[in-house]
Formats: sequence, C-alpha cells, structure tokens
Amino acid sequence: MSKNVIFEKNTIITIFGASGDLAKKKTFPALFGLFREGYLDKSTKIIGYARSQLTIDDLKTRIKQYLKKPNGTQDDEKEEEFFKMLSYVSGPYDTDEGFDTLNALVQTFESDAKVEIPHRLFYLALPPNVFLDVAQQIKKCVYSEEGITRIIVEKPFGHDLESSRNLQNSLSPLFKEEELFRIDHYLGKELVKNIIQMRFSNTLLNASWNKENLQSIQISFKEAFGTEGRGGYFDSIGIIRDVMQNHLLQILTLLTMDTPRSFDSEAVRDEKVKILKAIKPLNRNDIVIGQYGQSEDGTNSAYLDDPTVQANSKCVTYAAIAFNIDNEEWRDVPIIMRAGKSLNDSKVEIRLQYKSVENGVFKDIPNNELVIRVQPNPSVYMKFNAKTPGLSNATQITDLNLTYSSRYQNFWIPEAYEALIRDALLGDHSNFVRDDELDVSWKLFTPLLHYLEGPDAPQPEIYPYGSRGPKSLREYLVRHKCFDQLDHPYTWPITRPE
Repeated sequence: MSKNVIFEKNTIITIFGASGDLAKKKTFPALFGLFREGYLDKSTKIIGYARSQLTIDDLKTRIKQYLKKPNGTQDDEKEEEFFKMLSYVSGPYDTDEGFDTLNALVQTFESDAKVEIPHRLFYLALPPNVFLDVAQQIKKCVYSEEGITRIIVEKPFGHDLESSRNLQNSLSPLFKEEELFRIDHYLGKELVKNIIQMRFSNTLLNASWNKENLQSIQISFKEAFGTEGRGGYFDSIGIIRDVMQNHLLQILTLLTMDTPRSFDSEAVRDEKVKILKAIKPLNRNDIVIGQYGQSEDGTNSAYLDDPTVQANSKCVTYAAIAFNIDNEEWRDVPIIMRAGKSLNDSKVEIRLQYKSVENGVFKDIPNNELVIRVQPNPSVYMKFNAKTPGLSNATQITDLNLTYSSRYQNFWIPEAYEALIRDALLGDHSNFVRDDELDVSWKLFTPLLHYLEGPDAPQPEIYPYGSRGPKSLREYLVRHKCFDQLDHPYTWPITRPE
C-alpha cells in the first residue's frame, strides 16, 4: 500500500491529554478550523482520551470558547456538526483498561462505516513523562496492522542529547519513522512556511541571499511578559531549550539550506540536516545571557521573585547566540539568534542585513534589510534608501511592504496547528522534525546547556523587566556586524517636514 494514499473519509483521530490546556486551546480548535473550512470530512471520528472523569458535555464546554469563527461571526450549525464527531474515553495512560475501551470504540466505528483500510491518527498532547507509556499502549491495543497508524508527538523531544536518544530508542521499536510526526508548531506558521518559496522562486532575492551580499542575519524572539506563575516549570527549561533549540533553529535551517531537489518531504529534510551538520560548535564565550529583574518603575516583579523559582536560580531568560556555518555559501556571515522574556514588546522576526555601500557618495547611508515578521501581524518588507521628495538630494529609509492583513484580506490563512495536523493526515512529513535532524540539533546545543546549567555556570546579566534586554547586547550586535535599529530611526508614513 502506498504511503501517499490520501484518506479523506472515516479517519479516526484520538487526542491523548484531551482535558489539558494544549488540547483545548490548540488541538481541538485546529480540528474545528479544518472542519469549518472543508478540509476535514464530517465522517471523521474525534476521540478525546484523558485520565479526567469527564462527560462529553464537559469536554464540549471546555473547548467551546476556543473554537474560532471567521471574522467573529456565529457559526452554531458548523459547531454542532463538529460536536457530533466527538467522543470521550477516560482511562489511565499505562494500563490496558482504558485502551481496551478505546479500541472497542474504534473497531465499532470502523465496522459500522465499513472501513476497508483503517486510518488512525493519535495526537499526544501530553507531558513527556507519559509519552512512552501511551506509545506502548497504542502499539499493544490500538495499532492498525492492516491500515495506517500515525503518531503526532509534541515537544519537548528530550531534555538534552542523551534523553532525546533514549526517547528515540524507546519509540523506534514501536513505530517506523514514517509513522512518527514530531510537531514543532513554528514550522506551520505561514511566514515560516513561505521562506522556501520566497528564497528559491524569486531570482531577485535568491541571487543576493549569500555571503557576497549579506552582512549578517538575525533571528529574534521577544515576549513582553515573564513566566507569570510558571517559573517552577521554566526554571528547569530556560529560554534556550524552550524556543531556540527547536523553533528558532528550524527557522535558521530554512534560511540557510540549499535548494531542495523537490517538495518531497525527505528532500527538504535532507537539506536541513546537511546545513545543521555544517554549523560549527557553539562557542560558550561568544554569547550573551540574561535574567530579567524588576521593572524600572517597580510594577513588575523579577524572575527570582516568583515563589516557584529556586532561590538564586541562574536560569537564562534571555540569550543571544552566534552561529557560524562552515561552508562556501555562508562562511564568515554571522547569524545571531536571540530570544528573551519580559522585554519591551512581543514579536518574532528575521532580519537579513545587507552589506553597506563601501565607498563613494552613499558610503554612509543605512544598510538595506529584508525583514520577515512571523508574528504579530505577519509581513515581509524590504528597507531600502530612496531620494527624499523635492529638491533635496538627501536619502531616507523607505520600504517595499507585503503585510498579509492588507494584501490577503479574503484568504483563509490556517493557524499553525491547522496546517500541521492537515499535513499529518495526508502523510506529509515536510514540516515535521526527522530523527537525525533532532539528533544533530541536540548535539549542537547540549554542551552549551550543560555549561549554563552546571556547577560552574556563569551568572546571567540582570536586565529590567520591559527593557530591550541586557545592556551588553548592543556591543555584542555591533561586534557581529549587526547594526542596531536605534542607529537609523525609521517611521512610516513619511511626512513632509515643517
């Protein structure tokens, strides 16, 4: 049987951890979005599974407020049709008891629908400490030997290289690699998915997307809030493990990989693995690390003020890391990844900064930049220099702007989880993390993480809640040929001076 067969009808989707926040805020709403837009057939069966003793009405009540309606409209008929697709099973994660009940429900549905080739998708919206228990029970009790079984696994995929390998070694005897879908929701975001098309389908951009023209690349993740009661969890994770080893590294591979030979999922992932292997070991002496303190006006507390955080914790809530790719395309181009909490705003963006004019009358004007804003308000814009209107020969910064909210007003742009669940249903691995890709990424980050969390860990620089980050960041960016935005103020629209 071909793995490319598309199953549109009578698919069974089981969501483990159905009573948790991830399921109610992301997984169920994503399935509803696909159904609302016609990408999920109404013959689909959706089963929630959790240890909590819930009725089906309890489950509906939990998820109802998170189901998004287009343009704020009421779509009660679609909602009721969706709810008819739902069932719920309560049971433990590590014994046959609940899984036997689940299997009976699955088999009854497939028998009544006269399903010839079963298609079962299992979504593990679970903490990693129960991944293996659930995976073993799926294989033992609910796996389809004669059909297709697919497993979506949520991050984190381990805590470091050793734990990641242990998890992989435990899952690999149970499921083939083609059955596993390791989900990183950033790979489902519209602007991240657009990087391949933007790079390789535009001669103008592709011709300049290299070390001959680019001075530096920045990948930035900023959050304007702190741990807000989740400090106990975050204290064992830190910002590097939370968003850099996974989300931002995925963006880095898409920005720097070679052209894939096709859109085949293995062709794309082969190129990502190849570029990961070309990255030099991270230099622990070439980083900026910080931890947020109290805001300057005293209204927001410091990270260490959270009672769930260990006293004198050195947990990193801000990091800037330099990446150096040792190949002919990217050698000597600094790639700076930075991420932090409790900053001055919330956004995720990519900045490709072009080299400056080396000499002549324009040698002191600002560098060009290609900016890809992933969130909020997704957009792509090119900052370039143009003559100021009028009699003056002075230049000013302006832009070529593609803002999705204005350009694509009548388009349905799927949420990240909507796009990725649809890919998994179709068996498309392009936007999921492969086992060797995961291994190389952990191999890259684990030495740095062990240093920052070891007995000789350095003290992170304290920065005020609501600031732009550690004070040492600016000098760090200059040293890596990343000019600061404050050096070249930019406003839009341009108004005529008085």
